[in-house]
Amino acid sequence: MTEFQTLQLERRDDDIAILTIDRPKRLNALNEQVLADLRAAAEELADDDTLRAVVLTGAGRAFVAGADISAMSEMTEEQADTFGRLGHQAMNAVASLPVPTIAAVNGFALGGGLELALCCDLIYVSDKAKLGLPEVGLGIIPGFGGTQRLGRRIGWQQARRLVFTGAPVGAEEARTIGLAIDVFPLDSFMEEVLAVAATITQKGPIAVRRAKSVMRRGSELPLKEANEIELQAFAGLWDTDDRAEGMAAFLEKRPPNYKGS
Repeated sequence: MTEFQTLQLERRDDDIAILTIDRPKRLNALNEQVLADLRAAAEELADDDTLRAVVLTGAGRAFVAGADISAMSEMTEEQADTFGRLGHQAMNAVASLPVPTIAAVNGFALGGGLELALCCDLIYVSDKAKLGLPEVGLGIIPGFGGTQRLGRRIGWQQARRLVFTGAPVGAEEARTIGLAIDVFPLDSFMEEVLAVAATITQKGPIAVRRAKSVMRRGSELPLKEANEIELQAFAGLWDTDDRAEGMAAFLEKRPPNYKGS
Protein backbone atom coordinates (compact mmCIF):
# COMPACT_ATOMS: atom_id res chain seq x y z
CA MET A 1 0.00 0.00 0.00
CA THR A 2 1.07 3.56 -0.71
CA GLU A 3 2.21 5.72 2.20
CA PHE A 4 0.56 9.13 2.44
CA GLN A 5 1.74 12.30 4.18
CA THR A 6 -1.49 13.02 6.02
CA LEU A 7 -3.35 9.70 6.08
CA GLN A 8 -2.91 6.28 7.64
CA LEU A 9 -4.20 3.37 5.56
CA GLU A 10 -4.42 -0.06 7.14
CA ARG A 11 -6.19 -3.32 6.42
CA ARG A 12 -8.28 -5.23 8.92
CA ASP A 13 -8.98 -8.90 8.22
CA ASP A 14 -7.73 -8.30 4.66
CA ASP A 15 -11.08 -7.12 3.31
CA ILE A 16 -11.69 -3.97 5.39
CA ALA A 17 -9.63 -0.81 4.83
CA ILE A 18 -9.37 1.77 7.62
CA LEU A 19 -8.49 5.22 6.32
CA THR A 20 -7.49 7.65 9.10
CA ILE A 21 -6.89 11.34 8.54
CA ASP A 22 -3.80 12.00 10.61
CA ARG A 23 -3.28 15.67 11.48
CA PRO A 24 -4.38 15.56 15.13
CA LYS A 25 -2.58 18.76 16.13
CA ARG A 26 -4.70 20.62 13.55
CA LEU A 27 -7.82 18.57 14.34
CA ASN A 28 -7.35 16.91 10.95
CA ALA A 29 -8.20 20.10 9.07
CA LEU A 30 -8.38 19.71 5.31
CA ASN A 31 -5.61 21.47 3.41
CA GLU A 32 -4.41 20.82 -0.14
CA GLN A 33 -2.18 17.92 0.93
CA VAL A 34 -4.95 16.14 2.84
CA LEU A 35 -7.33 16.51 -0.10
CA ALA A 36 -4.70 15.26 -2.55
CA ASP A 37 -3.96 12.29 -0.27
CA LEU A 38 -7.67 11.50 0.08
CA ARG A 39 -8.12 11.54 -3.68
CA ALA A 40 -5.11 9.30 -4.24
CA ALA A 41 -6.07 6.87 -1.48
CA ALA A 42 -9.63 6.53 -2.77
CA GLU A 43 -8.38 5.95 -6.31
CA GLU A 44 -6.02 3.26 -5.05
CA LEU A 45 -8.74 1.53 -3.04
CA ALA A 46 -11.15 1.66 -5.98
CA ASP A 47 -8.85 -0.65 -7.93
CA ASP A 48 -8.65 -3.28 -5.15
CA ASP A 49 -10.93 -6.20 -6.03
CA THR A 50 -10.33 -7.88 -2.65
CA LEU A 51 -11.76 -4.95 -0.72
CA ARG A 52 -15.26 -5.27 0.79
CA ALA A 53 -15.67 -2.20 3.02
CA VAL A 54 -13.91 1.06 3.90
CA VAL A 55 -14.03 2.82 7.29
CA LEU A 56 -13.03 6.50 7.29
CA THR A 57 -12.13 8.23 10.56
CA GLY A 58 -9.85 10.83 12.13
CA ALA A 59 -6.91 10.65 14.53
CA GLY A 60 -7.26 12.16 18.00
CA ARG A 61 -10.41 13.92 19.14
CA ALA A 62 -11.71 15.03 15.74
CA PHE A 63 -13.00 13.37 12.62
CA VAL A 64 -12.24 16.49 10.60
CA ALA A 65 -12.78 19.88 12.22
CA GLY A 66 -13.14 21.61 8.85
CA ALA A 67 -10.98 23.05 6.13
CA ASP A 68 -7.73 24.80 7.04
CA ILE A 69 -8.97 28.38 7.54
CA SER A 70 -5.49 29.80 8.10
CA ALA A 71 -4.57 28.69 4.58
CA MET A 72 -7.91 29.71 3.06
CA SER A 73 -7.80 33.24 4.50
CA GLU A 74 -4.90 34.21 2.23
CA MET A 75 -6.37 32.77 -1.00
CA THR A 76 -7.33 34.80 -4.02
CA GLU A 77 -10.59 34.03 -5.83
CA GLU A 78 -8.67 32.00 -8.40
CA GLN A 79 -6.89 30.03 -5.68
CA ALA A 80 -10.21 29.45 -3.90
CA ASP A 81 -11.63 28.04 -7.13
CA THR A 82 -8.65 25.68 -7.48
CA PHE A 83 -8.95 24.63 -3.83
CA GLY A 84 -12.68 24.02 -4.17
CA ARG A 85 -12.17 21.91 -7.28
CA LEU A 86 -9.55 19.81 -5.49
CA GLY A 87 -12.01 19.36 -2.63
CA HIS A 88 -14.71 18.16 -5.01
CA GLN A 89 -12.29 15.76 -6.67
CA ALA A 90 -11.38 14.25 -3.29
CA MET A 91 -15.01 14.02 -2.16
CA ASN A 92 -16.14 12.50 -5.45
CA ALA A 93 -13.34 9.93 -5.30
CA VAL A 94 -14.55 8.83 -1.85
CA ALA A 95 -18.21 8.85 -2.92
CA SER A 96 -17.38 6.78 -6.00
CA LEU A 97 -15.69 3.91 -4.14
CA PRO A 98 -17.36 0.69 -5.33
CA VAL A 99 -17.67 -0.86 -1.86
CA PRO A 100 -19.69 0.37 1.14
CA THR A 101 -18.03 3.20 3.02
CA ILE A 102 -18.58 4.05 6.68
CA ALA A 103 -17.80 7.43 8.23
CA ALA A 104 -16.74 6.79 11.83
CA VAL A 105 -17.27 10.29 13.25
CA ASN A 106 -15.40 10.11 16.53
CA GLY A 107 -15.46 13.83 17.34
CA PHE A 108 -15.79 17.12 15.45
CA ALA A 109 -17.09 16.87 11.87
CA LEU A 110 -17.50 20.48 10.87
CA GLY A 111 -17.46 22.15 7.48
CA GLY A 112 -15.36 20.04 5.16
CA GLY A 113 -15.43 17.29 7.78
CA LEU A 114 -19.19 16.90 7.53
CA GLU A 115 -18.94 17.17 3.75
CA LEU A 116 -16.49 14.27 3.81
CA ALA A 117 -18.76 12.19 6.05
CA LEU A 118 -21.64 12.85 3.65
CA CYS A 119 -19.63 11.19 0.88
CA CYS A 120 -19.83 7.90 2.79
CA ASP A 121 -22.71 5.45 2.55
CA LEU A 122 -23.19 5.14 6.31
CA ILE A 123 -22.46 7.61 9.11
CA TYR A 124 -21.98 6.48 12.71
CA VAL A 125 -21.10 8.94 15.48
CA SER A 126 -19.58 8.72 18.92
CA ASP A 127 -21.40 10.24 21.87
CA LYS A 128 -18.82 13.07 21.78
CA ALA A 129 -19.43 14.02 18.14
CA LYS A 130 -20.39 17.48 16.91
CA LEU A 131 -21.47 17.93 13.29
CA GLY A 132 -22.29 21.03 11.29
CA LEU A 133 -21.66 23.38 8.39
CA PRO A 134 -20.55 26.68 9.99
CA GLU A 135 -19.25 28.33 6.81
CA VAL A 136 -21.77 31.21 6.68
CA GLY A 137 -20.26 32.45 9.95
CA LEU A 138 -17.05 33.02 8.00
CA GLY A 139 -18.80 34.82 5.15
CA ILE A 140 -18.60 31.84 2.77
CA ILE A 141 -20.68 28.74 2.00
CA PRO A 142 -19.82 25.03 2.02
CA GLY A 143 -17.63 24.41 -1.00
CA PHE A 144 -17.04 20.65 -1.14
CA GLY A 145 -20.60 19.52 -1.88
CA GLY A 146 -22.25 20.21 1.46
CA THR A 147 -25.08 22.35 0.09
CA GLN A 148 -26.06 19.48 -2.21
CA ARG A 149 -25.32 16.25 -0.35
CA LEU A 150 -26.79 17.29 3.00
CA GLY A 151 -30.28 17.90 1.62
CA ARG A 152 -30.21 14.60 -0.21
CA ARG A 153 -29.31 12.89 3.07
CA ILE A 154 -31.64 14.51 5.62
CA GLY A 155 -34.18 16.47 3.57
CA TRP A 156 -33.97 20.04 2.38
CA GLN A 157 -35.67 21.80 5.29
CA GLN A 158 -33.29 20.38 7.90
CA ALA A 159 -30.35 20.98 5.57
CA ARG A 160 -31.32 24.62 5.10
CA ARG A 161 -31.55 25.05 8.87
CA LEU A 162 -28.03 23.72 9.38
CA VAL A 163 -26.53 25.71 6.51
CA PHE A 164 -28.33 29.02 7.21
CA THR A 165 -27.67 29.02 10.98
CA GLY A 166 -24.27 27.37 10.91
CA ALA A 167 -25.24 25.74 14.20
CA PRO A 168 -23.71 22.34 15.03
CA VAL A 169 -25.72 19.36 16.23
CA GLY A 170 -24.72 16.79 18.82
CA ALA A 171 -24.74 13.05 18.43
CA GLU A 172 -28.33 12.40 19.51
CA GLU A 173 -29.78 15.17 17.34
CA ALA A 174 -27.74 13.89 14.40
CA ARG A 175 -29.40 10.52 14.85
CA THR A 176 -32.85 12.07 15.26
CA ILE A 177 -32.69 14.03 11.99
CA GLY A 178 -31.26 11.10 10.04
CA LEU A 179 -27.74 12.45 9.69
CA ALA A 180 -26.30 9.53 11.68
CA ILE A 181 -27.52 5.96 11.84
CA ASP A 182 -26.50 5.31 15.44
CA VAL A 183 -24.52 6.66 18.38
CA PHE A 184 -21.85 4.56 20.11
CA PRO A 185 -19.85 5.30 23.29
CA LEU A 186 -16.46 6.79 22.48
CA ASP A 187 -14.55 4.15 24.48
CA SER A 188 -15.90 1.34 22.28
CA PHE A 189 -16.59 3.38 19.16
CA MET A 190 -14.25 1.83 16.61
CA GLU A 191 -15.06 -1.70 17.77
CA GLU A 192 -18.76 -1.02 17.18
CA VAL A 193 -18.15 0.50 13.75
CA LEU A 194 -15.83 -2.30 12.68
CA ALA A 195 -18.48 -4.82 13.73
CA VAL A 196 -20.85 -3.17 11.24
CA ALA A 197 -18.16 -3.35 8.56
CA ALA A 198 -17.52 -7.02 9.37
CA THR A 199 -21.21 -7.80 8.94
CA ILE A 200 -21.09 -6.29 5.45
CA THR A 201 -18.02 -8.32 4.51
CA GLN A 202 -19.83 -11.57 5.31
CA LYS A 203 -22.36 -10.98 2.53
CA GLY A 204 -21.91 -11.72 -1.16
CA PRO A 205 -19.24 -9.21 -2.26
CA ILE A 206 -20.39 -8.93 -5.86
CA ALA A 207 -23.99 -8.47 -4.73
CA VAL A 208 -22.99 -5.74 -2.25
CA ARG A 209 -21.01 -3.87 -4.90
CA ARG A 210 -23.89 -4.16 -7.37
CA ALA A 211 -26.37 -3.00 -4.75
CA LYS A 212 -24.29 0.10 -4.02
CA SER A 213 -23.94 0.89 -7.71
CA VAL A 214 -27.64 0.46 -8.41
CA MET A 215 -28.69 2.58 -5.43
CA ARG A 216 -26.22 5.34 -6.29
CA ARG A 217 -27.22 5.50 -9.95
CA GLY A 218 -30.91 5.09 -9.29
CA SER A 219 -31.08 7.87 -6.72
CA GLU A 220 -30.61 10.42 -9.50
CA LEU A 221 -33.12 8.85 -11.93
CA PRO A 222 -36.91 8.61 -12.26
CA LEU A 223 -38.28 5.50 -10.54
CA LYS A 224 -39.10 3.65 -13.77
CA GLU A 225 -35.55 3.99 -15.09
CA ALA A 226 -34.04 3.16 -11.72
CA ASN A 227 -36.10 -0.01 -11.44
CA GLU A 228 -34.88 -1.11 -14.86
CA ILE A 229 -31.28 -0.71 -13.68
CA GLU A 230 -32.12 -2.83 -10.63
CA LEU A 231 -33.72 -5.53 -12.79
CA GLN A 232 -30.69 -5.80 -15.05
CA ALA A 233 -28.32 -6.03 -12.06
CA PHE A 234 -30.56 -8.61 -10.35
CA ALA A 235 -30.69 -10.94 -13.35
CA GLY A 236 -27.01 -10.38 -14.12
CA LEU A 237 -25.99 -11.95 -10.81
CA TRP A 238 -27.28 -15.37 -11.88
CA ASP A 239 -24.06 -16.10 -13.75
CA THR A 240 -21.88 -15.62 -10.66
CA ASP A 241 -20.43 -18.35 -8.48
CA ASP A 242 -21.39 -16.29 -5.43
CA ARG A 243 -25.08 -16.45 -6.34
CA ALA A 244 -24.93 -20.24 -6.65
CA GLU A 245 -22.98 -20.54 -3.39
CA GLY A 246 -25.28 -18.22 -1.47
CA MET A 247 -28.43 -20.07 -2.46
CA ALA A 248 -26.85 -23.49 -1.92
CA ALA A 249 -25.68 -22.46 1.55
CA PHE A 250 -29.16 -21.24 2.43
CA LEU A 251 -30.79 -24.49 1.32
CA GLU A 252 -28.14 -26.58 3.07
CA LYS A 253 -28.39 -24.46 6.25
CA ARG A 254 -24.69 -23.60 6.39
CA PRO A 255 -22.64 -20.39 6.22
CA PRO A 256 -21.76 -19.37 2.65
CA ASN A 257 -18.16 -19.34 1.43
CA TYR A 258 -18.04 -16.43 -0.96
CA LYS A 259 -15.10 -16.05 -3.37
CA GLY A 260 -16.11 -12.82 -5.08
CA SER A 261 -16.57 -14.49 -8.45
